[in-house]
Amino acid sequence: MYRQRKICLSVTMLKGGLKQSAEEALRASLLPACSGVTLWCSELYVIHMSPITLLLPLSDTETMGQNNGSNSSSVVVGCLAALLFSNFLIYLYLTSVYQSNVQVVSSRIECAPRYFKIATMKNCTPWLQCSQINAEVRKLKLIGHGAVKKVYLAEWKAQKVALSKLSSLDYLEDFLHGLSMLQALQGPQVVQLVGFCLENHTLVTEHHPHGSLVNLDVILAQEQHQQHNTWQTRLRLATDYVSILHYLHNSPAGRRVMCDSNSLEKTLSQFLLTKDFHVVVNDLDALPEVDQSRGLLVKCGHRELTGDFVAPEQLWPFRDKGKLFSDDLMPLYDEKTDIWKIPDVTWFLMGRVPGGDLVHFHLFQIHDECKKEDPKLRPSAVDVLKLYKSVYSSMVQGSTGLKDML
Repeated sequence: MYRQRKICLSVTMLKGGLKQSAEEALRASLLPACSGVTLWCSELYVIHMSPITLLLPLSDTETMGQNNGSNSSSVVVGCLAALLFSNFLIYLYLTSVYQSNVQVVSSRIECAPRYFKIATMKNCTPWLQCSQINAEVRKLKLIGHGAVKKVYLAEWKAQKVALSKLSSLDYLEDFLHGLSMLQALQGPQVVQLVGFCLENHTLVTEHHPHGSLVNLDVILAQEQHQQHNTWQTRLRLATDYVSILHYLHNSPAGRRVMCDSNSLEKTLSQFLLTKDFHVVVNDLDALPEVDQSRGLLVKCGHRELTGDFVAPEQLWPFRDKGKLFSDDLMPLYDEKTDIWKIPDVTWFLMGRVPGGDLVHFHLFQIHDECKKEDPKLRPSAVDVLKLYKSVYSSMVQGSTGLKDML
């Protein structure tokens, strides 16, 4: 009979998939080498930015025989070797989770107002006017359509652009509103305006071949982009999204609310994924203004909204009383409806990648605040943005410390 020993294994800062993977790696390496030894693991605790520690041995049980000293020593040596090997496995796992992924800075160079510069262009050029659009922009194929616009892939002087045309005169007001917002909000977080022609209700913008954020998982699943399918890239995309909300809520054109966001898919379709894996807002056709000082609030559309994705204040408040929806009686609201939707959008953007569960853990509290029933209790977009950036930085810095400790 072998002498029994207890081995205490304490793993800190592990949660969810990371905790499970580390524990499985340890058990897989320990069990074969420790035959005849009682294996015991303590609870796994989450301690913010604490290193992984392996503590052994903790205590001995009474000797069960007098002539088994050499056998017991061999087993202990085997267990020590297994623990060292398991430590190496954890290091490899952390390396895969916190793999080197230098943040890509958007290469877009800002031009003077009413100028643009896209793709391989060396110099900024004035927005295209009607004569240039009609003569130089060649329509290639339809790539998208909605109630307001039809969008075509087009070409201008060997540059791919997006050509948008008004679908119906019934939506002329929305089209003109979207164009005015594109003009007023030009910046790194908004798709570049290339030109427009009011005579034939046409506008031209920069083309982003990855399309909208709806396509994110499909793009990242492609072999040439799989290296970007990490928690770092996905959290940066979520940070870009929140940064855009912050910009819209504090824009040069006033505090704007994203009203074309009544479902997750509709919300994602308003944003484009750039070649360097950043996010720009594209569709600004429904961007009403809020100004509390003037008593200016908004109402997104004239139809009843339903579902869990929209904020509670966007729902018909008298449904439980059996009262039929009335647009005239529907209360108005403010930009905090955008804040309510942040957790759902971020959950989609994070996908299922190693380390993603740890990101969700760090974002849990701020997301819980975003889902407060009372909009006044929800954080502002800048509060969420600061937390997102802090989590990204702390996780990157923490990963370096963890691997150093190992």
